[in-house]
Amino acid sequence: MLAFDSSATPPTTDIVAKPTRGHESYIALVWRRLRRSWTGMAGLVLVVLLLLMAIFADFFAPMDPKATDVGFAPPQVMSFHDKDGNFVFQPRVYALSDSEELDPVTFQPIVGIDYDNPRLLGFFVKGAEYRLIGLIPANRHFFGTTDGKPVHFLGTDKFGRDVLSRAIIGSRISLTIALTVVFIVTVIGTTVGMVSGYFGGTFDVWLQRFVELVLAFPQLPLYLALTSLIPVTAPTNVFLAFVIVVMSALGWAQMSREVRGKTLALARIDYVRAAMAVGATDTRIIFQHILPNVMSHVIVAVTLHIPSVVLLESFLGFLGFAVKPPLISWGLMLQDTATYSVIGSYPWILAPVGFVLVTVFAFNALGDGLRDAVDPY
Repeated sequence: MLAFDSSATPPTTDIVAKPTRGHESYIALVWRRLRRSWTGMAGLVLVVLLLLMAIFADFFAPMDPKATDVGFAPPQVMSFHDKDGNFVFQPRVYALSDSEELDPVTFQPIVGIDYDNPRLLGFFVKGAEYRLIGLIPANRHFFGTTDGKPVHFLGTDKFGRDVLSRAIIGSRISLTIALTVVFIVTVIGTTVGMVSGYFGGTFDVWLQRFVELVLAFPQLPLYLALTSLIPVTAPTNVFLAFVIVVMSALGWAQMSREVRGKTLALARIDYVRAAMAVGATDTRIIFQHILPNVMSHVIVAVTLHIPSVVLLESFLGFLGFAVKPPLISWGLMLQDTATYSVIGSYPWILAPVGFVLVTVFAFNALGDGLRDAVDPY
């Protein structure tokens, strides 16, 4: 008979615990998909750089945007050679000056490059005084001449003001208008769209007729008519606020139609009906159950709507119906390009167009990348 040893322990099997991996959040999933799109990442980098340029515009502007010099001066090219053609490590520019020789036809002094007095360039140089973010007194600029003399990388306008500095400062007004308008449009359009789609019925029918009435207005004549109501002597802040209100009042309708379509589908999902069954209020259902599910579409719509507002502001500013001096915007700067003779003789006046194109490309590229990341199918 076999003896059984009770003290012996039965053989055990070693169980190796595998490390558990947490679930990937929705934001992390969208970010991982966005990183795969090189256009989306390029747009994100450009948007961040544009926002930094607008916030610290006085620091990045090499000169005082109100300082005057020679009118319609051509852009100064950065050089790494001295007057003898030898290579030098410190970059420099050569200004234009009047020579002692006279033109045989006009008897005016011949303008030439002054190689004897180079203007050395550097980073974090001293220049015009300003207030960083409107609070901190400072006089350091990101790039400019080491001795504080004028430098015009994109030339000057008809009053001799530096085009590059004015374009950098103008980004603050142009982007502020675009972001403010889009914020108001998003809040109003999202709220109206969710309320209309959730309640439905007669309320939805009459509200959509009002939305269609707003969409039916010819926007350009209405912009010109409304902005012309402000007198020329009105303060610049009042005029700017009125332009923002007009753009917002005519831009929320399209957003509300898009959000309404999303809400109509979400209002029939099981968890929304379950929230209704347990007695949740309409406000709680709209803002805690429906809103998070439409935010992905809203974010993409915002990034795609900002370029249209930038283009609209530039167009209205070109016509003289957006921003008034002493404020500076890209549209206001484009007023100098109203005649073909100016464009043909001084093409650098079109420099603000480059800033507009970069801004439109940045936000459109970011919007396309976000759209593919939010809904890859």
